[in-house]
Amino acid sequence: MAAALALLSKLLPLYITVGLGWLAGRYLQASGKHIAGIMLYMVTPAVIFAGVMNAPLSPSVVLLPLLVYGFCTIVALVHLWIARRWLSEAANMIPLTVGTGNTGYFGIPVALLLFGEEGVGLYIVCMLGTTLFENSLGFYLAARGRFGVRDCLLKVIRLPSLYAFFLGVTLNFAEIGIPAIMQPLFDNLRGTYSILGMMIIGMSILSLQGLAGDLRFTLLAFIGKFMAWPLLAFAFWWVDSRWLGVYDPAIHRSLFLVSITPIAANTVVIATLLDTSPRQVAGTALLSTVFALLYIPLMVSLFVS
Repeated sequence: MAAALALLSKLLPLYITVGLGWLAGRYLQASGKHIAGIMLYMVTPAVIFAGVMNAPLSPSVVLLPLLVYGFCTIVALVHLWIARRWLSEAANMIPLTVGTGNTGYFGIPVALLLFGEEGVGLYIVCMLGTTLFENSLGFYLAARGRFGVRDCLLKVIRLPSLYAFFLGVTLNFAEIGIPAIMQPLFDNLRGTYSILGMMIIGMSILSLQGLAGDLRFTLLAFIGKFMAWPLLAFAFWWVDSRWLGVYDPAIHRSLFLVSITPIAANTVVIATLLDTSPRQVAGTALLSTVFALLYIPLMVSLFVS
């Protein structure tokens, strides 16, 4: 019980930040679209680069993002198939909604609380798989709702987060670190990433009425994010621990934590940039964030702690 309360106290500032974003959008006419561009093309690549540079990489650990990327892809494509037959609008946002998660500014504080400074490095490597999916196939599938194949591929190629990841891996293996004089900049950008990312959710909600929007979209998003993804992660944990023996329990726990995070705030960022049902996505993301306030402590107490 004490651990659950401690976890709740870590999460509460994130909800306050969402509320501040709603106030900014409601009364200050703050533009979430402009901030979304800054987040996607400037702040997020810097955070990814610094995270990879500081992670304890090895050839086997580098495969973790690819494993997570595969899980994201499976969940996303299955739910896209369902969405195209069940939803009239916003079907192409479902893969991004269920495939990724708020693994950064929501998941990292939880990982620090559960695993400490050493264990959080493995978690960051795992969460890079969701980031790669978000900035490649996830973005492509979302853009296909409004653009042709060529335009979607061009948009993906222009995303700097992919290049930031591979540059970070290259420099890390070459044992080239971030210069000490630049470290404060990356620390500040990580704080900016957390604050603005959560505020964008609030900015996209013009009214607190009808947050769910299309109930079918919200229901499918919740099933994919809070049932299908965790079940897939737990199934891999069970199979690997019993028969394969590829990864140790610390990595299993990190993978499971990645799977139970709420809908990513960057999903709202991308929906805003693409002008693809941003209010629907923002409302669903906010509801998932509220739901996670109780869901994550419950799942952690059952399977992780």
